[in-house]
Amino acid sequence: MIPTSLPGQPHIHYANGQLHVEACPLDALASAHGTPLFVYSKASMLDALAAYQRGFAGRNAQICYAMKANSTLGVLQLFAQAGCGFDIVSGGELARVLAAGGDPAKVIFSGVGKTRQEMREALQAGIGCFNVESEAELDVLNTVALSLQMRAPVSIRVNPNVDPKTHPYISTGLKGNKFGIAHERTLATYQRAASLPGLHVVGIDCHIGSQITEETPYLDAMDRMLDLVAAIEAAGIPIHHIDFGGGLGINYQGDTPPPADALWAKLLAKLDARGFGQRKLMIEPGRSLVGNAGICITEVLFMKPGEQKSFCIVDAAMNDLPRPALYQAFHQIVPLDLHKQAQPGAPVYDVVGPVCESGDWLGHDRPLAVQAGDRLAVLSAGAYCMSMSSNYNSRPRAAEILVDGEQAHLIRARDSMADQLRGERLL
Repeated sequence: MIPTSLPGQPHIHYANGQLHVEACPLDALASAHGTPLFVYSKASMLDALAAYQRGFAGRNAQICYAMKANSTLGVLQLFAQAGCGFDIVSGGELARVLAAGGDPAKVIFSGVGKTRQEMREALQAGIGCFNVESEAELDVLNTVALSLQMRAPVSIRVNPNVDPKTHPYISTGLKGNKFGIAHERTLATYQRAASLPGLHVVGIDCHIGSQITEETPYLDAMDRMLDLVAAIEAAGIPIHHIDFGGGLGINYQGDTPPPADALWAKLLAKLDARGFGQRKLMIEPGRSLVGNAGICITEVLFMKPGEQKSFCIVDAAMNDLPRPALYQAFHQIVPLDLHKQAQPGAPVYDVVGPVCESGDWLGHDRPLAVQAGDRLAVLSAGAYCMSMSSNYNSRPRAAEILVDGEQAHLIRARDSMADQLRGERLL
């Protein structure tokens, strides 16, 4: 039974038998803009951000949206206007922040493979901090900064060897991961950074993974981080800010991550107990700000019964929604028409797309009561869907709509064939 208000998402709901985002009926948006179509709720994003803001009330804290989750300009503009900084991982993401009106002084540049050109662009833009992820990167960044007669503000990303208890592809804080400096090498690396004339040590950083639904990994990582801060400062290197990363999960399939404000109440209590309560804090939430704010509307093309498996073939595919193919991820799939909900005993289908790959599926074994021409909504599609989408099979990337109450704003037009061919040349 599908409720009229979807769990954990008050801004996506049924009204008069039709699925709405805020006050906009999705079937009308699909008719106007075509499918596949991504639709986002502005109120949902701001509500998610407000939970972090409540958690940090009265603290010296900067929230930096981890824009790899969704880097569409309209989304970035929304967070910039709400006072957020940005966590970036490429020069292209920096260009998007600037195009959206973001403040470069509130930008943190993460990532294990920054190029010299990206370093130069970030320094010239005046970003707030580089999160350095290897000792080799320290030397290159020092050289680039000196060539510009500048000093690069740096924070070293520490790998605390804490298990985030999430999918191995999105775990980033274990010894076997490619990210950060080993916990045991941290003090020596800070001493090296402090000795380089082109660098200015400003902070310490930690990010242990994504889609984390338990508080224990955060508490464990904080203890290890604060131990390191104490050791680094005892060696005469001041740490001006502590960056605890992001990674808080959302509800995809009955997941129960702690609310952001409740989680940070516990983390701040630990911070206070250890004497670091007045330190400047940085965090980098991504998925938890945008994930549940977005849906993808798709139209049923064919119903294909079979002896071993039955398939519901839709016009959205792995190039639009890569998470199931990449991570075996679960997304709830519901009909736009409440009267098309599946009753007990309804046949089950694999919901699949048109791409020529067996990995092109959006959901396995879903009870459905739809037919060709009906429309479905793939929920919790605001994060790591559009930002990871592609033109595989020469399919156009979907259009995107940002809903604000009764207003629906087109923030990305659907690709045309000319868009796809631009830049290519015949022999």
